[in-house]
Amino acid sequence: MSYSHQNMGSGLFLPLICPVFTVGSRSARGYEFGRTYVVRPKGKHQATIVWLHGLGDNGSSSSQLLESLPFPNIKWICPTAPSRPVSLLGGFPCTAWFDVGEISEDLHDDIEGLDASAAHIANLLSTEPTDVKVGIGGFSMGAAIALYSTTCYALGRYGTGQPYTINLRATVGLSGWLPGWRRLRSKIERSNEATRRAASIPIILAHGTSDDVVPYSFGEKSAHSLGMAGFRQVVFKPYEGLGHYTVPKEMEEVVHWLASRLGLDGSR
Repeated sequence: MSYSHQNMGSGLFLPLICPVFTVGSRSARGYEFGRTYVVRPKGKHQATIVWLHGLGDNGSSSSQLLESLPFPNIKWICPTAPSRPVSLLGGFPCTAWFDVGEISEDLHDDIEGLDASAAHIANLLSTEPTDVKVGIGGFSMGAAIALYSTTCYALGRYGTGQPYTINLRATVGLSGWLPGWRRLRSKIERSNEATRRAASIPIILAHGTSDDVVPYSFGEKSAHSLGMAGFRQVVFKPYEGLGHYTVPKEMEEVVHWLASRLGLDGSR
């Protein structure tokens, strides 16, 4: 993810200067997850959000961005994806939450990789206090795994059928796409509980109209597919002229929305 004119997918950043600490990596599906950076709340801890970076990036970059935001009641957890061969890059290894090929209508979903990362994220949230509201957000591929995790929450299970037990309260997806969109509606409609959960969780998607990496149409289609599947609280925000990066206005508006939906102190 990038902020202003920096591209957070490039890995080109100044040394880490924000107050964070790291926790150890965890192996899943044969890949080792990298460091997790945690930005502590400066005020009362009311919410915890796992924020997921884009392809080739890391949790350190995300933590620097999020530490600068004026939301003292949110704890940010910024994990780093495993380094793995990526089909889109001709098999070249880089940090990726799952394998991905060309971004197109016929995009193949790496269910094993999606499930492994969704389980890692859920594990990070599993030890949060019960009175703290939890959510997931991300940029690009990070947004895709955030949305996939949200569908797992609604269905109550991962793609492999194992139970998903985290009670998500909000989801943010910037410049991303929705894995598994073709079959989502039919899966949700089979279960009254899945229908109830889908209708209950607020989701905000934002996408630049000039995105040349994940086309703007994918953001629109993701919002439409979620709505058709019964996710009744989906907000889609277009950003005119924005490419595949974020700007301060977008981040501030999105996190204000997040604070408001979670009922955090000082939010409107």
